[in-house]
Amino acid sequence: MSRFTILLNGPVAVTERLLQQTIGTRSIAADGGMAHAVPLGLDVELWIGDFDSTSEILASRHRDIPCERFSAAKDKTDGELAAEAAIARGATAMLFVGGFGGQSDHALGHFALALRLARENIPVILSSGGEEAYPVLPGRMQPALPLGSRMSIIAFADLAGLTLRGAHWPLRDAEISMGSTCTLSNIVTGPVEIELGSGYGLLIVYPHGASEAA
Repeated sequence: MSRFTILLNGPVAVTERLLQQTIGTRSIAADGGMAHAVPLGLDVELWIGDFDSTSEILASRHRDIPCERFSAAKDKTDGELAAEAAIARGATAMLFVGGFGGQSDHALGHFALALRLARENIPVILSSGGEEAYPVLPGRMQPALPLGSRMSIIAFADLAGLTLRGAHWPLRDAEISMGSTCTLSNIVTGPVEIELGSGYGLLIVYPHGASEAA
């Protein structure tokens, strides 16, 4: 299994949990996401993008990193380009760091990208350190979440056969309409297990204690 950390330009809190998640991963930086490499202790093997959010200081500090430059008049985000580069290098799972915050269109675009990759059998986690997102697709998933964490399931389509275990408000074979807020702000009380019959969405998690920087 070849796991990659994709460094995006959103805000990041360096937590012990995030540091543990990056252990053993290869890394690719998308434009200004390179700023997270040193705090996370990552050796970046490729720096990719149009470099419109890279300062001269950052560019000088990491001038020895191999770069792949694109015109600003491109039809993909730097994050998607980085994900494609990771797949070309054999990625079988990805951790997107810095995918929250910043521009809402980019954040939502990367949520959709994570869902697409998951549907192509490439597991994805998005993290800012204090916030995480996991694609929820038909089947079963068992994300490792700390007790006491706040969690929400956002339905991007009508959900059928949704079962949730290990939460303060469990569900059993529930029908959740897109736009419903009934699956927001739950609490992790034990090992979390999610089963879904049809539909898709995102599990958003605020890991307990994640606000404590490492």
